[in-house]
Amino acid sequence: MNGRELEAILTQRGRPRVLIVGDLILDRYVSGDVARISPEAPIPVLTARRSEEKLGGAGNVAANLVAMGAVVDIAGVLGDDGWGRALRKLLEDLGIETTGCAVDASRPTVQKTRMMSGSQQMLRVDWEDARPVSGAARDQLVASLPARVKTARAVVLSDYGKGVLVPEVIAAVLKAAKSANVPVLVDPKGEDYARYRGATLVTPNRKEAEQAVGRKLAKLEDLPSGADELIQKSGLDAAVITLGADGIYWRDKRGASGHVPAQARAVFDVTGAGDTVVAQLAFYMADGVGLGPAVELANQAAAITVARLGTHAVSRAELAAHLAESHPHGGKVVRGGEVEALLAQWRRARPCLVFTNGCFDVLHVGHVDYLRFAKQKGDVLIVGVNDDASVKRLKGAGRPVNPLDDRMEMLAALEMVDAVTSFAEDTPAKIVERVTPNVLVKGQDWAEKGVVGREWVESHGGVVHLAPMVPGKSTTSILDRAQGGAELPSC
Repeated sequence: MNGRELEAILTQRGRPRVLIVGDLILDRYVSGDVARISPEAPIPVLTARRSEEKLGGAGNVAANLVAMGAVVDIAGVLGDDGWGRALRKLLEDLGIETTGCAVDASRPTVQKTRMMSGSQQMLRVDWEDARPVSGAARDQLVASLPARVKTARAVVLSDYGKGVLVPEVIAAVLKAAKSANVPVLVDPKGEDYARYRGATLVTPNRKEAEQAVGRKLAKLEDLPSGADELIQKSGLDAAVITLGADGIYWRDKRGASGHVPAQARAVFDVTGAGDTVVAQLAFYMADGVGLGPAVELANQAAAITVARLGTHAVSRAELAAHLAESHPHGGKVVRGGEVEALLAQWRRARPCLVFTNGCFDVLHVGHVDYLRFAKQKGDVLIVGVNDDASVKRLKGAGRPVNPLDDRMEMLAALEMVDAVTSFAEDTPAKIVERVTPNVLVKGQDWAEKGVVGREWVESHGGVVHLAPMVPGKSTTSILDRAQGGAELPSC
C-alpha cells in the first residue's frame, strides 16, 4: 500500500482496549563520559552525568499502545521493592491500568541497567529471578485474567522468559480469549511454541523463528515453509517474522503472505523494535484492520524506533508525519489534523520554523524568489494558501485561475518548501496562531498595510521579515498580458 492509503487507515482508528500480559522490566540508563582508564584494572571509567528510568519488556509494549491512543490494561508480577514501585508509577503516569499486577516479595522486580558513553552501550547489568512464578502471585494473576480478557479487544502475551508466562497463565488467557473471540498476539521466547497453541499469531524475529523450527531461514524463499511450520505446530492463524534489515514477512494459515521491505533510514538502536511491532499489530487488529496493512504500518513504526536511542514509543502523530514523508510532493501537502501532527514532530526536533502565506494563484519567478528568501530565514518552511472561496472574496470574479489542490501541489514541488496547508479565512491570523512560527515572512508591500500576525509572533519570541519584491513579476502582470492588457486585481 502507498503512503496515502496507510495514512487513511491510521487516521480512521479509534481507541481500542488492549490487555498486555507478560514480563515487566524496568530499563535504567546511566549516561556519562569516558575520559580515562581505571588504575585498578584495564577498564574504562564512566563519569556518570545522569540516569533515566524507562518501561521495558511488557511495559514498553504498553507504552507503545498508549502512544497510539489505545486504552491499556497490564498484568504481570512486580517485586515488593523500590524498583517495582518505580515501574508501577511509570505505568500509571501513562494512564495504564495496573490493578492486574501481582506483587511477589520472594523475587526482585526485573531491572536492566545500561551504562552509556555517548550513544554507545558499554555494559548491561541485569537484576532478575527468572524462576517460573508460583504460589499466591501466580494464583492472583490467573484469577484476574478472564475478566480482563473479556473487556479487551486484543491481548498481547509479551514473553521475555522472566517467568511470568507459565502454562497456567497462558491457558487462562487463551481460554478466555477463545470464549470472547478476542485475538491473542504472542511475542515469543524459547523454542517451544506449542505452549502458545490457540493464539492468533506469533511475532518472532528471524533467529527466534529458526530456533523454533530447528533450521536456518537465511533466504526469503525459506520463509513460507518456516512460517507454515510455526502455524501448524501452534495452531495459529498467522505468523509474522521480523527480519531486521530485510523488513517483515507475514503468512496466514490460508497461504496468504507478504514481505514488507525495511524502510531506508539509519539504524541507531534496535532496542524495543520487537515491542513496537507487536504493539502496532495489536492496535490495528483490535480496531478491525487486516493483517497485511497492519504489518505495513508496524514496519513504518519500527523504522522510527530503530532511529532512536533506547526504547521509544511511537505516537500516532509521529507515525502520521513519517508516512507523509514517504510519498513525493503530495507528502508535503498537509490537511486537518495532519498539520498538528507535523508541527508536533518539528517542535520535538526544535528547528527554526518559518511561515508565510498567500494566494499563489499563478506561480511565477517572483514567488520562487520570495519563497527562497523565506526558507533562508530558518530550517523548515510551511506555506499557508488561501482556499478558493477566500481568493474569490479577495480578488473578485474569475479568481482563482487555478484551484486550491493545483496551487498546493505546485508549491509542494518546490525544493525550498517543506509543507503546504490551506486556510479559509480572509486573513491568515488564525493559521499564524495555529502554527506559531519562529519566523513570519511577508512581502515588502505589506510594510505600510501592517503584517497580519506580527503581534502574535513577536509576543511568542518570534521575528517578522519583509521579503523584497522582484520588479515586474506578479500574477497581475502575467494575467494582464495573457488577456490582452485587461486590468486585473493584484495578487
